[in-house]
Amino acid sequence: MSVSYSADEVMTVAAARALSDGTSCFVGIGLPSTAANLARRLHAPELTLVYESGCLGAKPTRLPLSIGDGELAETADAVVSVPEVFNYWLQPGRIDVGFLGAAQLDMFGNINTTVIGNSYGDPKVRLPGAGGAPEIAASCGEVFIVMRQSTKSFVEKVDFVTSFGHGRGGGDRQRLGLRGAGPTLVVTDLGLLRPDPETAELTLSELHPGVEPDRVRNATGWALKIADDVAETPPPTERELEVLRSLKKVSER
Repeated sequence: MSVSYSADEVMTVAAARALSDGTSCFVGIGLPSTAANLARRLHAPELTLVYESGCLGAKPTRLPLSIGDGELAETADAVVSVPEVFNYWLQPGRIDVGFLGAAQLDMFGNINTTVIGNSYGDPKVRLPGAGGAPEIAASCGEVFIVMRQSTKSFVEKVDFVTSFGHGRGGGDRQRLGLRGAGPTLVVTDLGLLRPDPETAELTLSELHPGVEPDRVRNATGWALKIADDVAETPPPTERELEVLRSLKKVSER
């Protein structure tokens, strides 16, 4: 019996699968939070979710509306101050994975959530801003990014570097003394991208079921490189879809 699913569901399930049980994850609101909470309900019950409002070990019964959602504090193992969550937990490298979204992402994993356009003072669009993302991108052990793929969002060079990925190529993070490995995985509604070990340029490593390479190329604002051994993402299972849909239904009430 075939199971039907949407591109967003494939993306969310693939992102959730990337999170390992027993690790800690600094979670961004939106798509990252959906994937992280799905992972905790499936294969990673001991995944520790950390939100920048100071909630450690949050176990929300529904998807939080924001980092200030009371559901996070009510279900957390502990609630600490914002300075403590950044100065004690994040910056010293105590968080394994940072899970972020983006408005723009470039070929080296740099994130823009600040402005669209060439002028900061007079942008075409002013975005929500940085929040804690720059520190997450700098200090977590590694960073996963989840976002829908199009030429508007996947650009050769971001209009503004809000959160540093790999700069302009391999070795830039090390030269700046950044603690974490930076973006190691980008999950989209079309496939999975990972940085080249030498150049750090994002390379297509997996295609979601039914997606052809040319479709991904056409949704990318640079000449996307494709791995020689590109794989196909396993489709979502009935169980994964059941839990994901249940989580979203509860959150819509």
